[in-house]
Amino acid sequence: MSKDRTGTLDADHRQLEDDLVARRYFEKLRLIARVLPEVLAETVRDRLFNRTETEIIESYLRAMLNSVEALSMKYLVSGRVEGPLRRFLTIDVHESGYPVWSEIGQMAADAAQAADQLARTQDTASIKDDMIRQIVGDLTIPTRLQYAMSQRLYYEALDRGGLFWPQMHPQGYWLSDAGNRRRWLLHWAVYDSQLNIPVLYLMECDDSGRRPLVEDSKRWPEVRAHLMAQSVTGLQLVTIAQGFDRDFDKLHPHRLRRVLLGPIYSQQFTTQEGPIREVLDNARAPAGEDWAMALTVEELRAERAVMESSGFFGVTERQIFRLDPLDQGGAGQGASAVERALILPVRPYQALAELDPAGFRHIRKYVPRPGGGVTGYR
Repeated sequence: MSKDRTGTLDADHRQLEDDLVARRYFEKLRLIARVLPEVLAETVRDRLFNRTETEIIESYLRAMLNSVEALSMKYLVSGRVEGPLRRFLTIDVHESGYPVWSEIGQMAADAAQAADQLARTQDTASIKDDMIRQIVGDLTIPTRLQYAMSQRLYYEALDRGGLFWPQMHPQGYWLSDAGNRRRWLLHWAVYDSQLNIPVLYLMECDDSGRRPLVEDSKRWPEVRAHLMAQSVTGLQLVTIAQGFDRDFDKLHPHRLRRVLLGPIYSQQFTTQEGPIREVLDNARAPAGEDWAMALTVEELRAERAVMESSGFFGVTERQIFRLDPLDQGGAGQGASAVERALILPVRPYQALAELDPAGFRHIRKYVPRPGGGVTGYR
């Protein structure tokens, strides 16, 4: 990891100024991304998520992986060119392990101009021809053309879409009908600008409106805007759910979860504190196994509904949410419960088991097996 800092106020942000280091960083993210679908399958067996939820979460993971691939093209050669084109990837090395928010924000801005950019630049076949001519004719390394090719591939990735953006707007997944109500699983995501971590939201709510929510051109846009505005990790789940319950009389949220996909800890790329640093130090794992990833699921459930007066003659259903009365991780965060998990390869897991730090005893551990598959431990 480059020791150079960005020089900004945020000392937790570092630039990867070595091409090879940046490639190893992207490969580390790909490696972790390949493991996560099997971890999600194991969470189904642990009843942390059901199959519908894991399919939704996997769609966000694929989007995140696509964003990683696009960024890897953007920075493939950019550190070797001189002048204003010289750029480096900036990552958050403290309690994140991901690229900083501005990388994702800039990618979204670039995506808006991807089609125009592609129309103005040579296609890949033409750039390859120029590269061959320079190599054979001039006997020089075509760094500028390599850069042009990498940027072409970057914009092609943006143009294909399917990436993880700073905001992933809410979508509705129909679950069931019961009487005059429909049950929806609303899901959306953000790339949190404070934590520099992808954060997913899953909300189950009943819809007693006359038209299905996602087909209601009056309610659905307002619901989506409301949920995006509330997607801040500094807000407690109970605040988000109560605000939603108050603002939409025909929608009745009864379960809300927030899933934090990180931080990622790595001996090579991040700065660790506390027991996790000791675990990775003691593991002495090779480059592909020197990591751990945290997974946090905050959950809020409604325990009952009450009817409240609304106006002079009306009544409205309101949800009463259950907070953890024993303050075992949920109450202080405005949630019914908080479940934490750690995903880590065999060597770090063995080091963790030997150290047995108190704070890790009651969290789930998911350990990818060398031959494939994942084993879950409590």
